[in-house]
Amino acid sequence: MHKIIQNEMISANVGRMVVEAAYVAEKRKAGQFIILRIDEKGERVPLTIADADPSKGTITLFYQVVGKSTRHMSTLKAGDSLRDIAGPLGHPTEIKKYGTVACVGGGIGVAPLYPIVGAMRKAGNRVVVIIGARNKDLLILEKELGAIADEIVTCTDDGSYGKKAFVTEALAEVQSKEKIDLVVAIGPVPMMRALSRQTEKDGIKTMVSLNSIMIDGTGMCGGCRVTVNGERKFTCVDGPEFDGHKVDFDELMARLGTYKSSEKTSSDEFDHTCKLKGVFNER
Repeated sequence: MHKIIQNEMISANVGRMVVEAAYVAEKRKAGQFIILRIDEKGERVPLTIADADPSKGTITLFYQVVGKSTRHMSTLKAGDSLRDIAGPLGHPTEIKKYGTVACVGGGIGVAPLYPIVGAMRKAGNRVVVIIGARNKDLLILEKELGAIADEIVTCTDDGSYGKKAFVTEALAEVQSKEKIDLVVAIGPVPMMRALSRQTEKDGIKTMVSLNSIMIDGTGMCGGCRVTVNGERKFTCVDGPEFDGHKVDFDELMARLGTYKSSEKTSSDEFDHTCKLKGVFNER
């Protein structure tokens, strides 16, 4: 059992949970994730480790309320417990001195950027953070990321806060001012696809963290399979980060679409608007 130290909603549908997991807190590295179960009958929920405190034996998780399990998580209080936490899982982000690194996050994807930004700064890089959301109420961690980044650019689709722009447009503006040596992108798949196509034209190395369907976290179920550079990979054991220029995003989006409701989501809206703006074209 893993005791919950803190659990709060930080926006309309995003929660922040601090939970005891001493082994994970000691061993985790930027970019890795865990899989949790709330109780014996609960489903397995993969979440990126946003932060950790080895001295207290705690990890910080962010989750988006989208289904039964995450709704259940949002009702838990300090003092309650999670049944299982497995991790740390996946390969950590390759941290080294690149030069100038642009870390781009969209929606809940902003959360896993936090440890990556800190690690990249510690390695001696200049780090520019670009975060985006549909509106001001859905933005998270702006203050925290701003405190550890060299520069932060905040944008919203509707212009309710920061720049009225997509993260792709914000990145293009940064590129016009300085040379970018690496882009790390985490967010909705259409966003990562658009960024990858944009940076590929300019020859900028781009790493994306894929949020594919995941169940067991060991590569046995095959639910998180993705094609990278023409080869079959499993996000849970081979990733979660891959070269964005080599990921078959169209295949990934088709697979994810199998599990989506018919209601239009923010990812659909981003995809549609990017097509209108010419960020990428249909194949």
